[in-house]
Order: sequence, then structure tokens, then C-alpha cells
Amino acid sequence: MGISAPNERQWAAILTTEPRGVTVALPPLVEPAAELSIDEIRRYSRHLIIPDVGMDGQKRLKNAKVLAVGAGGLGSPTLLYLAAAGVGTLGIIDFDTVDESNLQRQIIHGVSDIGTPKAESAARSIAEVNPLVNVVIHNTALDRDNVKEIFSQYDLIVDGTDNFATRYMVNDAAVLLGKPYVWGSIYRFDGQASVFWEEHGPCYRCLYPEPPPPGMVPSCAEGGVLGVLCASIGSIQVNEAIKLITGIGEPLVGRLMVYDALEMEYRKIKVRKDPDCVLCGDNPTLTDLMEDYEDFCGAVSVEAQEATFNATITARELKDWQDTGKDVFLVDVREPAEWEINRIPGAVLIPKGDILSGAALSQFPQDRQIVLHCKSGVRSAEALAALKAAGFKDAVHVQGGIVSWVSTVDPSLPSY
Repeated sequence: MGISAPNERQWAAILTTEPRGVTVALPPLVEPAAELSIDEIRRYSRHLIIPDVGMDGQKRLKNAKVLAVGAGGLGSPTLLYLAAAGVGTLGIIDFDTVDESNLQRQIIHGVSDIGTPKAESAARSIAEVNPLVNVVIHNTALDRDNVKEIFSQYDLIVDGTDNFATRYMVNDAAVLLGKPYVWGSIYRFDGQASVFWEEHGPCYRCLYPEPPPPGMVPSCAEGGVLGVLCASIGSIQVNEAIKLITGIGEPLVGRLMVYDALEMEYRKIKVRKDPDCVLCGDNPTLTDLMEDYEDFCGAVSVEAQEATFNATITARELKDWQDTGKDVFLVDVREPAEWEINRIPGAVLIPKGDILSGAALSQFPQDRQIVLHCKSGVRSAEALAALKAAGFKDAVHVQGGIVSWVSTVDPSLPSY
């Protein structure tokens, strides 16, 4: 005789009899609002019947002010679910506009939003999800001059940025203002998430004291990202935000959640406060925002900057060289998957890694004009430095890469 599966009631008994681990909750981040309206009680009824949330927790959500840094891949699910959860005030800071290539993962935007500011597009979607939420749009770039003023208006920051310069600036401003923030990061099939709150644990600099060397970690624009990964990590960020606001559960303070979508594996890594941290350590040396975060993170290495001096041409200049019959050896230093999307006529593919390792140097002629390009100019600058160090002194690279070629020479090519 076979064993039948438990019914719904039996499953409930099984789940509730499993003992929970000891959780270390933090105090609720905000005070509860005075009351919920009849419409709010109807809307949030599934929250209200959860004992850990209840009326008190929902009132805290209503009273909370949360800022989402970025309305892109991570910002999309973050904003939609924070709105659905009933966070009273949602701030959105993003200066970018919606592009067709965003729609594979940035689900808060649609086809009709292409070309419009992301912050405005996101605000419209939020209004459809929950018109009871007050949305504050910051259609500007976050920088050293405005970050403190903007952050000071909110209880909690949710960071969905995709570059190291902004991540360090967000961390530093949050620490200096005493604000907690929820951090997330995605790349291809891998994601990470944590909560940084200097009052109760480490900051981002405790985990990553220094940014990686320029060119070491490709951006999502260079390496790609599985669209649904944004939902996985964004949902974790919202979950942590709700826990912080309401004071329930054990937030990811002092812990790093690492997710491998291919293996469907989550693991947690303990992160301790670094006593030598320049910002929150025992003897901090960084007492205010840095003067230049871009320089600190080095989008392009010093060697690459030196190599490109007087060795940079525009996409239009490359086209003129080709039209006049100049003997050009045009090299695309991107990856094979990018090469399949689009390419400049006459180019050959030699990935940057093969140039930096020296494995491909024998493929470069000594008697032709070498021109390198990538997607936007960063990787080709790194490859150019390696070529010049190997003796190819006359090599040049294309400023703006194939993005510039598509916009100024051949708009018929697809962008990505």
C-alpha cells in the first residue's frame, strides 16, 4: 500500500511543529502610522493576518520612507514589491532613459516607455500597482554634491546600482548619516545581497575594502545577466527592507547571501566588522565623502589612460579611414557572444583576455594600422595598453566603441 501525500492541514501541522532557529531581530526602523484606512485594510489583509506583521507592522510600512537607488534590473522588482507591500513613500533616483535592451529584465518598464526617463516610467507603474503610495522622483544622477541631501529624506536605502563608484558612495553616505541600506548585486547567473548598517554591523567597505582592479570585473552590459536573476535578488532586498521596517525576523546584517541560479543554491557567509575599516573601524581615516569616487574605483587603469593619450580615434574617423582605403587591421576585443549580436564590417575577433595574456600577440601585423574597439571603449583601452607594452606603438582604439559606431555611422545595426 502506497503512502499518500499529506493534505493541506497535515502540511500545516508538519510545518508548524518544526522548531524555528533563534532569530536576532533589530528594533523597528520607523514608528507606526496613526491608523489604516478601510481601503488599506482591504488591500493589505493578507499581511494583517500574519501575526508577525499585523496591524502594527503594516502601520510601520505605511509610515516608512524608502529610497531605491536605480530603477533598473534590481530596482524594478524592488519598487513594485515595496509598493505592493504598502510602503508609504517611495523615492526613485535614476537619470537614465528606458532602452529596448532594458526590457529583458527591467520589468517595471514597457515598450511604450522606451525613450522616457526611467524614474518617471517607474512612477507610472507604481501608481498602477498601488495608488496609495506617495512616489518622489529624483530624475538626476546621484553624486557627491546631492547624495547626503537626498538620503536624509528617507529611513532606508535600497541599492540596486551596477557600478562600484556609486556603491562606495552609497555606503559612505549611509554610514555618515547613520542610515541602514540593503545592497544587491547581480552578474550572469550569480547574485549577492546583504544589509549594511554601521550601528549594528559591518559596512560595505568591511566586505570590500578596495574596488577590484579596472577591467577585472565586467559589468552586466559587458558580461550579461539572466533577466529573472533580478527578481530573485530584488525580492531578497524587499524582504530585508520589510524586516528592517517592521522589526521582525533576522535581517542580513553581518551576513552575505550568495545565490547561484544554475545550481539553485543559496549560501550565507558571515561578514564581521573590520576594525581597520577606513570608515567604520576603530580609528577611521575617512570622515567625509571622497572627492572622486570614479577615480577611486578606476573605471580605466592608469596604464590604459596613458596608452590612449594621442591614440584615440572616433567611429567616424574609422569609417573615413575605411572609405579612403587605409590599410587598417580592425580588431574587436569583445567576447564571442557579443560578436554574434553585432560587428563593424572588416573587423576580426580577438578577445581582450587573449591580448592581455599574450596568447594572441602573434596575430597582430607589424606593417598595418592596428585599430581596437570594444562596446564602449573601456576594454579596448586596456587591450591597447597591453599592445603598446608589447611594442605596437602606433596602435589606436575607437572612442565609444561599437556603441558610437551604431549611433554615428550605422544605426541599422542592433544595439545591446
